[in-house]
Amino acid sequence: MIKSLPSSKKYRSGFTIFIVLYFIFLFAPLIVTMVFAFNESMYPSLPWNGFTLKWFFGKGPKIVGIFHDKINLRSLATSFKVAISVTILSTFLGTCAAFLFEHENFRFKNALYFLMIAPMVIPGVILGISILMFSNTIGLFIENHLGLYLKFLGPGFPLVVLGQSSFISTIVALVVSARLKKFDRTLEEAAYNLGANRLEVMWFITLKYLSPSIIGGAAMAFLMSFENFNTTIFLLGSQATLPVNMYMQVRDGSTPVINAISLLLILGSSIFAVLNLTKGSKE
Repeated sequence: MIKSLPSSKKYRSGFTIFIVLYFIFLFAPLIVTMVFAFNESMYPSLPWNGFTLKWFFGKGPKIVGIFHDKINLRSLATSFKVAISVTILSTFLGTCAAFLFEHENFRFKNALYFLMIAPMVIPGVILGISILMFSNTIGLFIENHLGLYLKFLGPGFPLVVLGQSSFISTIVALVVSARLKKFDRTLEEAAYNLGANRLEVMWFITLKYLSPSIIGGAAMAFLMSFENFNTTIFLLGSQATLPVNMYMQVRDGSTPVINAISLLLILGSSIFAVLNLTKGSKE
């Protein structure tokens, strides 16, 4: 709606209704999910049987809350380990890729740039299957011809980290590149003229300028890795991440503990996002 232009009462009413319906559609499922985390029922659905905190703090034997559920806590720890590892690797690779495509000129640069962003448009399921088949093929070749068994090429933690980083690093690269395009390289030349070496220029000038985008890219990498399901499910070993574990619980019939987990994830990701936005706005 453009305030400077005249508008009819019907238009304003329709605009208001659209906004209300849009936010209901956006937040109603989340609110319902959070409310049922406090429902004293064995099922995450109606009817409402009263308020309870058992799905958070219950110790059993029939009701085990999330803070005493060893399986869910183990999968939560696995998700944190994967997300932290993917964040570190993707941030490093993405930042290096941003410098490569913004500051260097070489043959087939445009073609390689297209290959870099290709994982973003490939469905996660296809990406997960492709990475699994490729790693298994390499592992079998090495085992058959060299007699070596490389465990990291099979389903497990290393493959999950590599698989997620293959497309998350691209997103980090695009975030960093967007800010690097605006960087004034005469600042580097001025630092060289004042006696700074290459490492000092990179650390105190270039990376300091890029730090908001690097932090933002790292935050996006962490959140995307933590919630990833469609690629991760094909690369897992014996320990499931939290999204995969939640899927298996819902598939087999879950209790409202799944709602309690969802509530904690919603609150945690919201706080994380707000802190990141606040830090970004200050910088």
